[in-house]
Amino acid sequence: CINCSRLVHFLWHFSDGICNMAMDSNSMTMPMSDPNAWAAAMNNLGMPPIGMTGQPLMPDFDPNLGMMAGITPMNPMLPGLGMVPAPLSQDVPLVKEIIHCKTCTLFPPNPNLPPPATRDRPPGCKTVFVGGLPENANEQLIMEVFGQCGDINAIRKSKKNFCHIRFAEEFTVDKALFLSGYRIRLGSSTDKKDTGRLHVDFAQARDDLYEWECHQRMLAREERHRRKIEEDRFRPPSPPPIVHYSEHECSQLGDKIKDDGKFAEAVRVLLTWLERGEVNRRNANNFYSMIQSSNSHIRRLMSEKSQHEKEMEEAKEKFKTALAGILAQFEQIVSVFQAASKQKAWDHFSKAQRKNLDMWRKQVEEIRNMHNEQLMGIRREEEMEMSDDDMEDAPDSKDSEDSGVSQVEALKEENDSLRCQLDAYRNEVELLKQEQGKNQPIRSEEDSTHSQQLSFLQQALQGMQKQLLKMREDLKQREAELEKSSDDKQQLNIQVQNLKEGLQNLQNTHTMQVSVTRFPATSAQATWIISTFLHVHPFGASIEYICSYLQRLDTKINHAEVEALLSRLPCTFKQEMTGVGASLEKRWNFCGFQGIKRT
Repeated sequence: CINCSRLVHFLWHFSDGICNMAMDSNSMTMPMSDPNAWAAAMNNLGMPPIGMTGQPLMPDFDPNLGMMAGITPMNPMLPGLGMVPAPLSQDVPLVKEIIHCKTCTLFPPNPNLPPPATRDRPPGCKTVFVGGLPENANEQLIMEVFGQCGDINAIRKSKKNFCHIRFAEEFTVDKALFLSGYRIRLGSSTDKKDTGRLHVDFAQARDDLYEWECHQRMLAREERHRRKIEEDRFRPPSPPPIVHYSEHECSQLGDKIKDDGKFAEAVRVLLTWLERGEVNRRNANNFYSMIQSSNSHIRRLMSEKSQHEKEMEEAKEKFKTALAGILAQFEQIVSVFQAASKQKAWDHFSKAQRKNLDMWRKQVEEIRNMHNEQLMGIRREEEMEMSDDDMEDAPDSKDSEDSGVSQVEALKEENDSLRCQLDAYRNEVELLKQEQGKNQPIRSEEDSTHSQQLSFLQQALQGMQKQLLKMREDLKQREAELEKSSDDKQQLNIQVQNLKEGLQNLQNTHTMQVSVTRFPATSAQATWIISTFLHVHPFGASIEYICSYLQRLDTKINHAEVEALLSRLPCTFKQEMTGVGASLEKRWNFCGFQGIKRT
């Protein structure tokens, strides 16, 4: 059969290689490749794996299954059956075999050599570089060898021994790389121009990169489209469009606002009309009536809120009652286990029963404690809410003092707004009275409605007046408190200012004393001399007279130094003005003993 002939051909080449190796080196014994690969090859042909000497390689071979346990079936590369073998396990090495073509033969590389080096694979690579071609190779030969890998779009052959092949698909590039390292021979010729060693590597082509980028952009578009569809699916529906204002729509909207079920939708339409600026002098009364109808729903909403709060409190009480009943039953169960654990009854149970009783008792106690903590937490929350209410009822006095000014301003603003509302109500009452006087022949129903409106407005007016009076009293009280606090603040500012001035005087006195103590010896001597000189002149002396006396003792002394020295010692020397008019003169007097005389 065909498989047997292929196996005989493979064994012939294998034995030929062994004989050549034996002729080259007599010291070497006849080697054999991996027995697993040999056994896998024979197993694929349905033959029992037998070694070269005839002994069985795998004792657990089952001829009925056609394969051995622990060995993956192998698809060797044979002419006409494909180029790349099926993936093997990591323990079984990949075996490259001879490939026969019409005009050439490909011989596999030495399996002991390392695999050929390749560059990094470019994105979307469909082009390979093929080097080491025979000099007599042509495009027909290249198509014959690499056409088995897949469809070829283009071949660019160089005058030298290399070419570039562009395939139609990316996965065919891996099949072409499988041929890297093979020796090629044209026909049966041994001429150097008819032989070569193939080197296949990835090549970077602009067409491949362009197609890859186009494909990536297409995938990105598809992803954006998919995300948009998902967003559209989960996006909430758009609200219905708002109708435009008209007399008919306005009358219908007034009826809808009065209806509790359609109030939310009607209020949204009213808000849109107000924001659009649909209000004018003609339809102002209609809008006012709709706003008044909207305001009438406040009581309903507050009653609903109070009803829901009441239901929530009832539910809390019901839950607490049920939880207390459950805890009581847990306590009874725990008491049962405690009674069973006493010695009177405990001695009559077996060891397994005691173990179960202990386990059950612990579980019941844990559940009981957990429910007790839950109930205590609910009670603590209620106590905290009650304490918060008490704190709100009795606010802190410090906070009230700090927020007094802001509250007074808020009261003033609210007072102004109430006055405006009061004026508006008065104007409306006057307008209604005028309309009632003009439209006397109108139907009695309209008169009744006007009278009702008047009564409502009068009641609202009275309430507003009472509220205004109360606000005025609060405002006066706040203003009195504010004036009192401002007076206290002014007094405190005066005291702070006095303290600052006293501190400044103390600092100046200390500075002067320090400066006096730091004078050199000559200044001290000059001070003593000037003090003695002025002491014998009780009516004082001018700065020129003092300098002329000192210059007799030291010629380096000038007027500026002497005057600066006298100015630095105000407790010892004092300057006075004597004379009148043109005879006005400044004289310095000695005042060092004045403080001693006072004491």
